[in-house]
Amino acid sequence: MLDIRPVIHLMGLLCCCVAVALCVPAIADLIVGSEDWQNFMVAAVLAGFCGVTATLAALPDGKIRLSLRHSFLVTALGWVVVAFFGAIPFYSLGFSLADSVFESMSAITTTGSTIFSDLDSMPVGVLLWRAVLQWIGGIGIIAVAILMLPMLRVGGAQLFRIERSDEFSDSPANTMSTIIWLIAIYIALTAMCGSLFAFFGMSGFDAATHAMTTLSTGGYSTHDSSFGFFDSIGLQWVGTTFMIAGALPFYLYIRTLRGETEALVLDQQVRGFIQFLILVSIFIAVWLYARGEMGFGEALTLSAFNVTSIVTTTGFASADYTTWGHGAVGVFLMLMFVGGCSGSTSGAIKIYRHQIIYMIVRAYLRRLFSPNRTIPLLYNGKPLPDDVPFSILAFLAAFCATVTVFTVLL
Repeated sequence: MLDIRPVIHLMGLLCCCVAVALCVPAIADLIVGSEDWQNFMVAAVLAGFCGVTATLAALPDGKIRLSLRHSFLVTALGWVVVAFFGAIPFYSLGFSLADSVFESMSAITTTGSTIFSDLDSMPVGVLLWRAVLQWIGGIGIIAVAILMLPMLRVGGAQLFRIERSDEFSDSPANTMSTIIWLIAIYIALTAMCGSLFAFFGMSGFDAATHAMTTLSTGGYSTHDSSFGFFDSIGLQWVGTTFMIAGALPFYLYIRTLRGETEALVLDQQVRGFIQFLILVSIFIAVWLYARGEMGFGEALTLSAFNVTSIVTTTGFASADYTTWGHGAVGVFLMLMFVGGCSGSTSGAIKIYRHQIIYMIVRAYLRRLFSPNRTIPLLYNGKPLPDDVPFSILAFLAAFCATVTVFTVLL
């Protein structure tokens, strides 16, 4: 029988973290004189009480050791727990239970879909909490992608266990070191993004919230018109840059800072991702320029920002691309399935899976003409483990089936 005490203990610690995070919008509301701070503090106390109770009730005798089944349960249950406690402030402020849970789950998974309207007049605490939830979700997705999914061998993620150096071993000390590095890099990039947003004209509040939702590739904005509210070329290029930064593998940032200066530049996944963004952005820019509605510089700015936003699953919009013609709309629909790099905050299928599927199909076609030919599958100069192609094919099958089923249901 599965002993779930380690899972309960970790969920308790997670609730305690949510309780601390809930204090941020409470303080913000208190500073601006809004009485909504009380709702956030009540939610914080409730989350903290549940967290401390669960942590102490399932306190392990020694070190926490997670089996494979424990890891699956922690990975899945973590999102549900955070989304539930994250929805409490929304519910206490008058939103329906369904709306509150939807908004919270969309935020923590950095999906970016929202059912809230009239954002421009919403309380500061609500807008800040949405951004904080997405920011937490972003670092959570990175941690899961780097520390959990390779161990669980989900969707070919095991490939990136062999990509990591000896410094990324599975010992508790090195795992904690990796988490500290990730958090430090994530905070530093968020601060840089916010500073540049403020430099190019955003208010301090908008700069902070949009920095959190840009780097987490979540896309929640404080305005109904999203990024189009600012109407600034400089802000769009800053946003484009940091959406890309959030969609790059964070374990490569760590390797770069530890002395492997060419880790990002030489990585096959990163090069493929950047090349893809450049080619598609130029293609859409030429399309817009050929329509005669704008100059090439403006077209390239709009194209680069919106293509990057869609590919990285951020969801920001600086223009209504549905007015760019049916061809552009079709391209954007396909771009939604691309995704960023493994070990990043972005969602969708991810670039490396597309690259490996292309390698598999190319090898298969070559074997049709040369049945006895040996074609090694190499990624980043190393042979692919035998189980990676199967894992990726299984993932894609499940992904497409899920999209199909929910499309029919909707």
